[in-house]
Amino acid sequence: MDVPKIFESEYRFCLILWEHAPVNSTRLVELCKAQLGWSKATTYTVIRRLAERGVLKNENATVTPLISKAQAQESRLEEMVEETFEGSVPAFIAAFSRSKRLRREELEQLQSFIDSYQED
Repeated sequence: MDVPKIFESEYRFCLILWEHAPVNSTRLVELCKAQLGWSKATTYTVIRRLAERGVLKNENATVTPLISKAQAQESRLEEMVEETFEGSVPAFIAAFSRSKRLRREELEQLQSFIDSYQED
């Protein structure tokens, strides 16, 4: 399944949705006002746009995500690697590791992940 593009402000909205889903749209308006400073109109506009793109559904005033947080993160990461690093995962990892020192357990997790791909 292709994950529809989710822009930054929409992603922040989705974080709230994923945490509370399924959620009544009135409650979602309250949460967005408190956490994002959004008006009722802005929240309903984002709900409508994301529903049109297949990110969520809004039925009987209940908003439910149609894609998971993991799917959205994978899609955003793939897009960023493609646009910024010309699709090169090693270039992405090299840049990431230059800007953030990895802890031993993180290195072990990465090595385990790489090893699992080599076994396939």
